[in-house]
Amino acid sequence: MKDCRVPIYKESGKTYHADSCDPLSIAVRNSSVELRALSRGTYPGMRLKDDELEGLRSVGYWDAKHPQSWGLEWHRNEGIELTYLETGTIDFALENNRCKLQPGSMTITRPWQPHKVGLPNVGAGRLHWIIIDVGIRHPHQEWKWPRWLIISQKDKATLTQFLSQNEQPVWKSSPEIQNCFKQIAKTVAMYQKNTGTSRLAVYINELLLLLLELFRTQKMTLSKSLTSARRSTELFLSALPSNVSEQWTLESMAETCGLGTTRFVHYCRQVTNCTPMEYLNRARTEKAADLLRTKKEMSITDIAFEAGFSTSQYFATVFRKHYKCTPAMYRKMN
Repeated sequence: MKDCRVPIYKESGKTYHADSCDPLSIAVRNSSVELRALSRGTYPGMRLKDDELEGLRSVGYWDAKHPQSWGLEWHRNEGIELTYLETGTIDFALENNRCKLQPGSMTITRPWQPHKVGLPNVGAGRLHWIIIDVGIRHPHQEWKWPRWLIISQKDKATLTQFLSQNEQPVWKSSPEIQNCFKQIAKTVAMYQKNTGTSRLAVYINELLLLLLELFRTQKMTLSKSLTSARRSTELFLSALPSNVSEQWTLESMAETCGLGTTRFVHYCRQVTNCTPMEYLNRARTEKAADLLRTKKEMSITDIAFEAGFSTSQYFATVFRKHYKCTPAMYRKMN
């Protein structure tokens, strides 16, 4: 399969791509696991055509009869992802949460949430998934559901609210949701465009309605702060210390957050009490200090570049301002 991945996030020292599931594709070619999927972009499976269910990035299942020697490393998706584990157990991690999925478990991940399947490898089991692109990459952006989603505007608004203002990652699926995932799997396995597209649209609409009903029966805590521009800024700033080597500008930081520079500066000041560039320099000097303590073999010039400074002279100036001593003195004292 051609790898045409385009980075969609840079965070925590990592570049996140739209998931291509390369280890899964290799396992399928080695007949270690069965895969049935319809997909677009970099996701594995039979290709969906442009006129088939726009916005549907991937839908399908894998069936592993025995424990695997692979897992899906940290990644993000190009839409809202729902998974359902029919049989077996699988280790799942999302941000700082780690758990072992049991039969009947359902996960919900948003595009801005890094997650991992298998710690490090996946076990035997049958896992279903669906990924729908709703036009967002950051918490504050407006959700735009595909046109073939025919549930009422009021129900779509309520579903969006539940999905965006509560970030509980793992749920216990209802028997109706489980059956709906199985019907989707049957349709994918026997897919023919003349009838399969309509069947998939019906079952996916039903699945989202069932999900809405599940949410309505739960005592969910909703928070509008999870969909604010400030939240998008907080997520970016929390990850920035691990990605200081990127040659950031004010404009590129704001663009990564999906914000204009004025709003980005405003929320950065609210969160950190300093400008974005001041916060970046502070993060870079702290990274450099850590390297000075732990990487004795690295020269000070190499450390400056590793921490994202463009010149060793500028690094020395900023470092002295922050630590009240030169990098060489700091290394000697530590």
